[in-house]
Amino acid sequence: MKKRKVCIVLTSRGNYAKMLCVMRAIEASPNLELQLIVGGGLVTQKHGYKIFQYIKEEFTVHRIIHFLVEGENMISMAKSSGLALSEFATAFDDLKPDMVIVIADRFECLPIAMAATYMNIPLVHIEGGEVSGSIDESIRHAITKMAHLHFPATHESALRIERLGEPAESIFAVGSTSLDAINTIDCDDPEPFRHLQEEVGVGGLIDFSKPYLLVIQHPVTTEYDDNRAHVDQTLAVIEGLDIQTAWIWPNMDAGSDGISTGIRSYREERNPPNIRFYKGLPIQFFAPLLKKTACFVGNSSSGIRESSFLGVPCVNIGARQAGRERASNVVDVPYEREAIKRGILQQLAHGHYPLDTTFGDGKASEKIVEKLGTYDFVIQKRITY
Repeated sequence: MKKRKVCIVLTSRGNYAKMLCVMRAIEASPNLELQLIVGGGLVTQKHGYKIFQYIKEEFTVHRIIHFLVEGENMISMAKSSGLALSEFATAFDDLKPDMVIVIADRFECLPIAMAATYMNIPLVHIEGGEVSGSIDESIRHAITKMAHLHFPATHESALRIERLGEPAESIFAVGSTSLDAINTIDCDDPEPFRHLQEEVGVGGLIDFSKPYLLVIQHPVTTEYDDNRAHVDQTLAVIEGLDIQTAWIWPNMDAGSDGISTGIRSYREERNPPNIRFYKGLPIQFFAPLLKKTACFVGNSSSGIRESSFLGVPCVNIGARQAGRERASNVVDVPYEREAIKRGILQQLAHGHYPLDTTFGDGKASEKIVEKLGTYDFVIQKRITY
């Protein structure tokens, strides 16, 4: 039996965390062959080149694609998408995959999906059907309408995909794949991260015997002009609380320049001894850091998804995760320093929550790979109503 060639594209640290166990399962399958393309933020020093080193140590990388236009604003994001469409079309033409897997909702996922669609390559979509803020909301549902096979994280998302006119037999609610990676890691052992932080990051070291906060604040593309002001509110709160903090740099979406400038200016002016800043961390080190934190702060989906699975208190700021399913571990607050402070103090007083399986049980990868080996793709799509 000929192996099916499965092409996975990694462009961000989140992609790596979500696809790590899927890639391992594909490589272990007798029916599938992994084709791996790495590009975007993972191949730039600015956004996560350290993670790229871990990828190359474990997997064969078939193509490296540079498509990011410098600027991290709306026009550079649009131009990066155009460049990505051209580059990925060339890569797919060379590799000739039997299917392409695209993940969730990042801006570059849309041109990846478009390239596969125009080239009659079956498209597999992971984490579709969810509701959130930012431009991600539109991109995610647009990809759903191109995809032939759907692996949403929750049953509610699966129902939403079916309501978008997708055949029920093409939709499989498997859970979030990032939880699979967490299940393979000893999240109660901070030693690996304790050693790593001496090599990466800027600022004071985290003392794991004391409480600390973990902050990730990404830009909201539909609030482009306000991102700098929003992160300034968070920075003021963290400074006032004077609790040691691990702060991870924002992603590469439009508006990231505003957030990055705010963080950089604060760091250079204040030189805070209790905050350590990181460009990005592989899931192997991020998961224990997340598990041990007293409170997750920001607007990353990690506060909604992985934090609930680990029972970590989360203060979710602003509109980026608006409408997304969440567990009881999340307190939602606006971009206002007093509200952010109250939320953090409330969560610190509460402590950790029971583990929640809203986003799955950490066994999504094996379910996905089983379907990839047997699913009967039909290229011509048709709406169901």
